[in-house]
Amino acid sequence: MAAPIPGSTQEYEGSMASVKAVFSAAPLALRIVAECPVSKARACTLTLPHCAVSTPVFMPVGTQGTLKGITVDQLEDLDCQICLGNTYHLGMRPGPELIEKANGLHGFMKWNRNLLTMVSLVELSEVTEEGVTFRSPYDGKEILLTPEQSIAIQNSLGPRVEEAMHRSVRWLDRCIAANKNPDRQNMFAIIQGGLDAKLRKACLDEMTKRDVPGFAIGGLSGGEEKDDFWKMVTLSTDHLPREKPRYLMGVGYALDLVVCVALGCDMFDCVFPTRTARFGSALVPWGSLQLKQKQYAKDFQPIDPDCQCPTCRRHSRAYLHALFKSDTAAMHHVTIHNISYQLALMRSVRQSIIEQRFPAFVKAFMKRMFSSREQYPSWAVEALQAVNICVC
Repeated sequence: MAAPIPGSTQEYEGSMASVKAVFSAAPLALRIVAECPVSKARACTLTLPHCAVSTPVFMPVGTQGTLKGITVDQLEDLDCQICLGNTYHLGMRPGPELIEKANGLHGFMKWNRNLLTMVSLVELSEVTEEGVTFRSPYDGKEILLTPEQSIAIQNSLGPRVEEAMHRSVRWLDRCIAANKNPDRQNMFAIIQGGLDAKLRKACLDEMTKRDVPGFAIGGLSGGEEKDDFWKMVTLSTDHLPREKPRYLMGVGYALDLVVCVALGCDMFDCVFPTRTARFGSALVPWGSLQLKQKQYAKDFQPIDPDCQCPTCRRHSRAYLHALFKSDTAAMHHVTIHNISYQLALMRSVRQSIIEQRFPAFVKAFMKRMFSSREQYPSWAVEALQAVNICVC
């Protein structure tokens, strides 16, 4: 569950031409490069203290200062501009003191690009005005995490829906007050409210009064019905400031990414591509390949013949199928492919927005993902129709 505590973002370099609009809120500046004239999709450049991120962007999740199954050098080779860390896990192990001695999480990881840190709580036991008490997954001890402690850890790194929503607003003010590095770390307010439109709108009204650098849309990756999910996403983007980045938390399925870009979101994160790789599932434009299945034992094609990732350039489906029986390197190879797939998808989405052909891109994406229009998920069709893209 995502805690109602703002996260922070930093760093990577780049530049974009043909800027339509520029908005600054140091240490962050958002440049709107292009907007889809039909939907709410937009392509932006998010300039951070040391560099910039091209959006829409998918951010791989590295819970404890590393992505499982992939190295920092490999992430850089895939042109990953930003990835995630988890304040709670890093605060438990290795701890903020050690990370601070390494000159922050960037120094600890030897990662020179962007980081976004956030809090995800495990075995939540009690929420009070003072903070959140939960059990450590390492030794079972109870831990109290206050907003001030959360921000302190992030500085070192570089329930009831209505009650939680109001507490989120109060804790936002405490987090803003506790942030010692506002010149280097951007704090995103997390919009809560569950699936209640009135509560979510109330949270939007309150949090957008605060001059924070960006906004995250939280509380929508917990298995809720997709019909409810997309309506809360579009409600949120309807009321978030145009000049601030919009981060939809915990979303990583390819279809969800494309639809939610159409609904106006800029940034996404999820463990899905790395987690599914460990089970032998390789992401492809038509869904996924379950490489452990017998049908791939003598299949000497790459995972995706059109993919240019290191795995697809070198290894066959048959090789990976055999490797899964004997060597954990198989998970490593598929993880590289899956991260590459997600990053390439978002680059293609961005380019289609810049070239003013995003609706056509969406239609082609749906046609390739599903074998017939009858298989298109009704929620996705309805969500796209709400922003004037007809795929039926």
